[in-house]
Amino acid sequence: MLDVAAAIGAAGMAVVESAPDAMLIVDGGGRIVLANTTACRLFGYDQSELIGSSVEVLVPHRLGEAHAEHRAKYAVNPHSRTMGSGPDLVAVRKDGSEFAAEISLGPFDTAAGMLVVSTVRDVSVRKESEQLFRGLLEAAPDAMIIVDARGSIVLVNAQTELLFGYTREELVDQPVEMLVPADLAARHLEHRISFMDEPRARRMGSGLDLLAQHRDGSSFPVEVSLSPLHTESGILVSAAVRDVTDRRRAWDAAERARGDAELANRAKSEFLSRMSHELRTPLNAILGFGQLLELQELSTRQDESVRQIMKAGRHLLNLIDEVLDITRIEAGHLPVSPEPVHVDMALSEAIELVRPLATAKGVELAGSGDGAGHYVLADRQRLRQVLLNLLSNAVKYNRPGGVVSVAYETAPGDRLRLAVTDTGPGIASTFFDRMFRPFERLGAEGTGVEGTGLGLALSKGLVEAMGGTLDASSVLGEGSTFWVELPVVAGPLDALEHGHSLQVPAGSDTRPTCTILSIEDNISNLRLIERVLELRPRVELLSAMQASIGLELAQQHHPDLILLDLHLPDMRGEEALWHLLNDPATCDIPIVIVSADATPGQVERLREAGASAYLTKPLDVRKFLDLVDEMLESP
Repeated sequence: MLDVAAAIGAAGMAVVESAPDAMLIVDGGGRIVLANTTACRLFGYDQSELIGSSVEVLVPHRLGEAHAEHRAKYAVNPHSRTMGSGPDLVAVRKDGSEFAAEISLGPFDTAAGMLVVSTVRDVSVRKESEQLFRGLLEAAPDAMIIVDARGSIVLVNAQTELLFGYTREELVDQPVEMLVPADLAARHLEHRISFMDEPRARRMGSGLDLLAQHRDGSSFPVEVSLSPLHTESGILVSAAVRDVTDRRRAWDAAERARGDAELANRAKSEFLSRMSHELRTPLNAILGFGQLLELQELSTRQDESVRQIMKAGRHLLNLIDEVLDITRIEAGHLPVSPEPVHVDMALSEAIELVRPLATAKGVELAGSGDGAGHYVLADRQRLRQVLLNLLSNAVKYNRPGGVVSVAYETAPGDRLRLAVTDTGPGIASTFFDRMFRPFERLGAEGTGVEGTGLGLALSKGLVEAMGGTLDASSVLGEGSTFWVELPVVAGPLDALEHGHSLQVPAGSDTRPTCTILSIEDNISNLRLIERVLELRPRVELLSAMQASIGLELAQQHHPDLILLDLHLPDMRGEEALWHLLNDPATCDIPIVIVSADATPGQVERLREAGASAYLTKPLDVRKFLDLVDEMLESP
């Protein structure tokens, strides 16, 4: 037998023995002439059992003949073959167990003939992992494409074939840009190079709007997620590709529908605005001449006819106002001015307005609860409008001798619930999903009770515009409860009553008296301003709860400073500002807007219109005093 040790030398023997892989040296006849310890351990043989044996002993019997043929061809044209570059091979151990193997071959000539060094590696675990990976790839619902660092496609799944119309064989080893429209290929290449410079996972939907190209040349929108895969041969990139054509179509359809709805909304708003004008013009004449008739001496019959005309006219006017308010709510254009509102005060005002109706209907108004003294964040006028609606409904749809009770209770999230309960017939559960729709009477059409079905829809919109909620419950034969929940806030005077160290400036009692006019219809806010200005003894305060009265006081007394609220009962604050700035008697008086509307556009617009400053509610007492001092000390 060939002396292998002599043929390869001591150094060669040392290399073979120290190699991490199994190494075999085979002669031209296919006999094993050397096996290192790793080879013996891998195949389960002693070295003496392997030396002199045919190499086919390490190949499954079913593959032995084919292996011998390949070996014979190799002997005719020997060449080096690196590990992994040949076909997948199967080897067999002494105990008959098989395993996947990768083999490298290296021929070298000796004096006794050619020898072949064969390095064998067990890749069963890796092959199982690859098989599992391929299984997962095939099971993926999206097209999966594995690309190497050069941008060549390494692996695809069946979904990729379906999505792009190519076979696997047509895709593998091709540049991934073949799946991108030609006019986008250069930009895709730039993105791919940039990604490889700093590879990181990118989830689907987080990238740009992307287009892919089918084999037939058609393009379609896709979403792509990318994940770098670190392998022995370098970084690969796994790309999951999803066709989003249907989603884009649905989105486009939704956008078109939204646009159509907005156009329809605007058209409806414009129509209602025009109709409001057209209806108000004849109503002005009807109600105007009706009021003139009321001032004349009329017979009993004539007087009753005029009363019916006036009642119908006012009802129609209220209906127009409610329809317009609902339209503004739907369009998001309803102005609200949230500020701390004393709940008991707002409720008392609403109850007094409803009391005559309750008396006429024989319904008792009762109140209870622990809400005394609470303030909520709301638009005072809108809150009163909601309470009036709920109370009047509770009276109108009650039974003779019934009761309407009002109760407070705290609700989660620092909110206050104000509940209005009646003892009427109740509302059937079948009506609940239509309760807050416009023009829904909830089965009351045949009861003889007047109504338009707009009140609850309008009230719900108003409450939600103020950041609250409106809901109801009912039991047939027992009655209904409607409740409003609004955020609880500190009252205007709380800052003063909780010990803030606000002091009277030294020497203030020696300065000349100044006059401030406050045009404000909220009693709580007026009281706050009065209390704060007690810290400025030199200041005399005038107040007006209506804009018209405020304008007269400004002309008569020419105050040093005017504090102007924007939401007044008889005139908009902006209109009052215009009158003050354009009246020669008042145009030089500094005007400070005090409002709950703190939107930047509003503040900027009124400053540009001529207001000297703009303070927002709830009032910052220190800031207010600093501003008053600054305004009054200015020449």
